[in-house]
Amino acid sequence: MEPTEPKVKPVEAAKPGASASFDPDKTVSYQARMRRAPRWFHSFLASNSREKNRLRTELGQIKGAIPLLMKPRNGLRWTPQDRRELQRMLRAASAVYPYLIIWALPGSVLLLPFLAWHLDARRKQREAKAGAGPAV
Repeated sequence: MEPTEPKVKPVEAAKPGASASFDPDKTVSYQARMRRAPRWFHSFLASNSREKNRLRTELGQIKGAIPLLMKPRNGLRWTPQDRRELQRMLRAASAVYPYLIIWALPGSVLLLPFLAWHLDARRKQREAKAGAGPAV
């Protein structure tokens, strides 16, 4: 008996009249381009792209932290605006923290697929709650 290919649902990006642009953050974009690849691989590529872009965004928000942190050492005081900026930078750094652990600990790169799966599951759960609307 020959193995059969898993059936893939029709993808909106493949329909005529649909947008032909490729969005690397969407699983359906990969499904349209790579029809024979398994669904989990499409999801993996899309989540990898989303997390890569998120990491770049968060690291970009931390820019300029060192001069701001060195103000007290140089004899200057932090203004309320400086404090707000430091809080924003710390929040951005805390969002990047799981990635830093992956790269800092020896052998922890093996956990990277689990981290991507976990973050993707949390994102899907948030989207499902947002789409459900307020509970009555």
